[in-house]
Amino acid sequence: MEDISWLQALILGIIQGLTEFLPISSSGHLAIFQKILGFEGENLTFAIAVHAATVLSIITVFGNEILKLIQGFFKFRWNEETQYISKLLLSMIPVAIVGLCFKDYVEAIFSGSLFWVGCMLLLTAALLFFTYYAKPRSKSEISFKDAIFIGIAQAIAIFPGLSRSGATISTGLLLGNKKESVTRFAFLMLIIPVLGEAFLDLIKGHFSLEQSGMSSLSLIIGSLAAYISGTMACRWMLNIVKKGKLIYFSYYCIAAAIVIVIFSFINL
Repeated sequence: MEDISWLQALILGIIQGLTEFLPISSSGHLAIFQKILGFEGENLTFAIAVHAATVLSIITVFGNEILKLIQGFFKFRWNEETQYISKLLLSMIPVAIVGLCFKDYVEAIFSGSLFWVGCMLLLTAALLFFTYYAKPRSKSEISFKDAIFIGIAQAIAIFPGLSRSGATISTGLLLGNKKESVTRFAFLMLIIPVLGEAFLDLIKGHFSLEQSGMSSLSLIIGSLAAYISGTMACRWMLNIVKKGKLIYFSYYCIAAAIVIVIFSFINL
């Protein structure tokens, strides 16, 4: 990717923060806006920074709950908190396998292809649409089996344009879980995979301000933008799911997909 100015970093940071939590695909929208801004490829230093910023958004919103889980876990009993953390860890196994074994392969095939981004946005729309009209149920808690299925949904969302939050929340709701509990679970399960991916990039030497061609100011602005917009989007999404308004994002994804597919054919 070419050098990123502070204004471009601000725009991309806001896009990353908003779309990480709203069910409209962060990877897909970043690909779209990178095309609009004239970038080719990915600036890994910037990507690591903004992803870490969105994780900080989750910690900000769910700080008290995370602290309660940690305190309960370190009582070293098979209590509610330990079981919940075990379910979170179980849900991360599929994405760990896919990320370690197939991430480079998927990126090689789909990188820079707006047509496939459009197709995956249509799949996201279908998931949200089907979830909206599915018969509602309310399990008392997310089971270990549910955690595995939600984890598989997160792993499949490695494809650019397929929303991670959309896939995980929709899967949890289709399994009959309560709106608030599945949204909380879907966001908390993001923390370790996102930080894990950033850590792998770090040890591979991908985080380098000098090699990225960015100024420290641009990196800070982009990260702050991702954190602030991510915190807002995370809280907004909790209310949206609670009110059952995911259907509106289905319409948005359809409209965005149509525009993207047409644009990709025009530029063949």
